[in-house]
Amino acid sequence: MKNKIHNYKYLKQRRKKLRNNLTSAEATLWKYLQQKKLKGRKFRRQHSITNYIVDFYCPVENLIIELDGAVHFNIGQQNYDNERTLKLESLGFKVLRFENKMFFEELETVLIEISNNFKT
Repeated sequence: MKNKIHNYKYLKQRRKKLRNNLTSAEATLWKYLQQKKLKGRKFRRQHSITNYIVDFYCPVENLIIELDGAVHFNIGQQNYDNERTLKLESLGFKVLRFENKMFFEELETVLIEISNNFKT
């Protein structure tokens, strides 16, 4: 079942477009996550799970990281984000969300929080 919910073909072009147009927060975080730089964990960027494309995904930890910019501050988007998080959590994933502002102001804290959610 696990493979049937990951990287649906119809989302391939959208995933590729998002990977090629990362926000500044996503691009910065990727520098710390790529090539197993964070405690040896492999992360993927702009990975799809069911119909959702998540910012970062660590398969071995079932961990999703989302960085939220200003668009996520309106109530409609917050409701969508909450529904999406609940759906992903119901599938067995842990979802961590960070505001871009917090990420840039407290990078070390964000990296520690991500590491603290590793199972081992």
